[in-house]
Amino acid sequence: MSDLINRPSISLADVVAARERVRGAIYYSPCPRSQMLSALTGQQVYLKLENLQMTGSFKERGALNRIAMLAPEQAARGVVAASAGNHAQGVAYHATKQGIRALIVMPLATPLVKVTATRGFGAEVVLFGANYDEACEEATRLCAVEGMTFIHPFDDAVVMAGQGTIGLELLEQVPQLEAVVVPIGGGGLIGGIACAIKESRPEIRVIGVQTSRLPSMLAARAAGRPVTVEPATTIADGIAVRRAGDVTLPVVERYVDEIVTVDEDEIASAILVLLEREKTLAEGAGAAALAALLQRKTSLNGAHTAVMVCGGNIDVTLLSRIIERGLVQDGRLIRLRIHLLDKPGALAELTLLIAKYRANIVDTLYNRAYYGVNLGDTTIDITMETRGREQVEELLAARGIIVSHETVRQWALKFGQPFANRIRRRLPRVGDKWHLD
Repeated sequence: MSDLINRPSISLADVVAARERVRGAIYYSPCPRSQMLSALTGQQVYLKLENLQMTGSFKERGALNRIAMLAPEQAARGVVAASAGNHAQGVAYHATKQGIRALIVMPLATPLVKVTATRGFGAEVVLFGANYDEACEEATRLCAVEGMTFIHPFDDAVVMAGQGTIGLELLEQVPQLEAVVVPIGGGGLIGGIACAIKESRPEIRVIGVQTSRLPSMLAARAAGRPVTVEPATTIADGIAVRRAGDVTLPVVERYVDEIVTVDEDEIASAILVLLEREKTLAEGAGAAALAALLQRKTSLNGAHTAVMVCGGNIDVTLLSRIIERGLVQDGRLIRLRIHLLDKPGALAELTLLIAKYRANIVDTLYNRAYYGVNLGDTTIDITMETRGREQVEELLAARGIIVSHETVRQWALKFGQPFANRIRRRLPRVGDKWHLD
């Protein structure tokens, strides 16, 4: 591997040449400073909004650069790609725009919004396989059968150079840039950006972010070669890659300073923050870099930091679930299972208490036969909207509320031990009558 590190597959000259090829066809995406996110993260945060590209992601940069370098006979036969969605749309859009046939193989679980958009851009779509790896195998087979050119989503030096044009833009847009945080799937995006930045200004730190469920680049760096990690599902489907690229790994090894991971709840929370605070829609992969900053996962301290919002193609059904999950993670949506006497007025007393503390009931489930309820008692599951954990503390410290040891343990896991300790101290007594799901 050390020999490969000394001979990276792309150079700054390749990225500069790629920029000239894609100039005029790719949107020069903005990179504004976010005052709100700077305050939340402790960094000076600039959001590189690649979700505003025509196809909703950075992927079209590399796709266009590769298509622009096709020989005339290759263009006449067409191109094949395998993708979970964003690369597919980039290839479909720019190939069709140039009159080139595009055949895209997508995993069966690809979000409908990405399948529909890819077809809308003029590509032929084949749904195949449980994940990207299986879709890629089918694409390779079709490529040989049809005599077409395969465009890899990341493990291609030309594609990587196209993605690297973002790095050149960042240097122009943020002259005082000290760090850049980039999501990692197969390594094409961070490899291109890191090459452009490190070869221009080597003092700038480049930090990668992977989902903790599929840390393929971390595993590859540890092993000194690409390794295949166990399959897993993640809301960050755009970076759900089980094996780092053979071409990208040496570039990442040479230029990337640090790689961290974020979990599902942290990504969901970052999507919610972008939506609420920045009015910006990001998919799971697009929010991963911000998630790392929000959770203080990096070694950065007050740096002028560019954060890649690399895509915004998210299924609306998934988005609704992510919003709900994010609200739960922030303590703004909670569910209590409450045991109370089965007598007239008991429910009214409970709802009056909830109303007193300005929580909003959004759902209830009332029963007498389940959860080991004593005769003469009943249970009610109440889902409530709150302003956050502080309001939850106030409500649960109200007179007459009883919370079990198991419930406090669950709060410690969900909201952190300090929150659970404060609840413990403020509760008048501890018993077995109230439970939090």
